[in-house]
Amino acid sequence: MENEHLEKGRRGEEMACEYLQSLGYRLLEKNHRLGHLEIDLIMENDEFIVFVEVKTRKSNTFGEPESFVTLQKQRNMIRAANVYVQKNGIRKEVRFDIVSVILDGGTGNVTHIQDSFKPRW
Repeated sequence: MENEHLEKGRRGEEMACEYLQSLGYRLLEKNHRLGHLEIDLIMENDEFIVFVEVKTRKSNTFGEPESFVTLQKQRNMIRAANVYVQKNGIRKEVRFDIVSVILDGGTGNVTHIQDSFKPRW
């Protein structure tokens, strides 16, 4: 069961990455870790560095995947993103996106929610 869960997550991240790249985003890092914190994808386009949380589900029976990005997850992403930006001397504006992937059989449905949450200082 755990392997199936991990495989589903990896597949969702791959689909999200390919989708964003098809829109002209460039991949900077995948599964960036800062201690126990993780950012699924770090992408960039001409305007933004985009920190992406990918949520993958088999269906939306229990709600849309993006609804499972908790306030604590948002805070953790913001914390990790701040360190990444400072460490790498990034001057671009930062954005936080969610990509939800519903794997229905052999295909998948990708939804990209730009600017899905903002840091609350």
